[in-house]
Amino acid sequence: MLIPESSSPIPPGAPPWERWNLNLRRAAAGNINPRTVMEIPDPSLRCPVREQRARWERKRACTARELLETERRYQEQLGLVATYFLGILKAKGTLRPPERQALFGSWELIYGASQMLLPYLEEGHWGQGLEGFCHHLELYTQFAANAERSQTTLQEQLKKNKRFRRFVHLQEGRPEFGGLKLQDLLPLPLQRLQQLWPAFDSSTYTVNSRYENLVVALAENTGPNSPDHQQLTRAARLISETAQRVHSIGQKQKNEQHLQRIQALLSGRQAKGLTSGRWFLRQGWLLVVPSSGEPRPRMFFLFSDVLLMAKPRPQLHLLQSGTFACKALYPMAQCQLCRVFGHSGGPCGGLLSLSFPREKLLLMSTDQEELSHWYHSLTLAISSQKN
Repeated sequence: MLIPESSSPIPPGAPPWERWNLNLRRAAAGNINPRTVMEIPDPSLRCPVREQRARWERKRACTARELLETERRYQEQLGLVATYFLGILKAKGTLRPPERQALFGSWELIYGASQMLLPYLEEGHWGQGLEGFCHHLELYTQFAANAERSQTTLQEQLKKNKRFRRFVHLQEGRPEFGGLKLQDLLPLPLQRLQQLWPAFDSSTYTVNSRYENLVVALAENTGPNSPDHQQLTRAARLISETAQRVHSIGQKQKNEQHLQRIQALLSGRQAKGLTSGRWFLRQGWLLVVPSSGEPRPRMFFLFSDVLLMAKPRPQLHLLQSGTFACKALYPMAQCQLCRVFGHSGGPCGGLLSLSFPREKLLLMSTDQEELSHWYHSLTLAISSQKN
């Protein structure tokens, strides 16, 4: 007996297994070819393992494609700088070798490492290529350690070397660089490793361009039975460790710049060596509320271990105008912090209480957001000392 199509209509939105069961009955009645039913998957027989593997494969393919495309672009950018800046400077002798080395560091070696990696990626040998690339990661650490010296050398040469200044201006105008300056191009290897990096022809940045993100994602979406799994896992670990070291080097360099800047702002005998070896957190104006009288504005410098209060020098001071005199140094390990008011926000600002064994400070700000930033920074400094 045949089961016509109209005898068991399936309403729109019905579960897929109802159609599958109906087709089974039609096949039994000879209404449709039984082989057709066999080709229709039973929705109740879904395999979560196969589905997960399929998702891994899709993510892996997408990540691999992103890594390959960005590596091609990265190598092209490295090559442009190596050709139009480093190579021509070397040929013309515009900079002496020590100055050129200080400016570009291990750029040519990093470029060579990318040239070695790219063919492996193009052939799909991800594990082998990235494992070999990890032997060159020390070049990125060296490049990071030289970054501050590189920027200093660039500024010095632009200031005193007329030939170099004219050359840089000419090369920066080339359409290949999309309006970027040499100082914007120099951090490119570090940005490729662990930060956002720009394309020469675009002002946009992409977080997916980082070696760290891409290689970790590639390893996570490679099955444990894959021949690439162990190589990719090792590569992801080594690249993440290198990125962390590079990040630490950058943070130390920025901190040193802050310390030098603050030391230059402080004057007088008491100011000598005050910032040495410290970790800078925050600075800004706050009002000191005395037990009697009007609040007095003071400049505060917060370090990981101390809070420095400074008073501006008189504008008419012949030698020290524009600097600050250190008035007090408060140890964060002995500080007890309390927000007196200003918890809920609003236009009225707030008041912080800082208690020390021999003194109590009341600090006020009319800016609620600024005071909240100070409260969080002070809390961080206190907890770091007590822990």
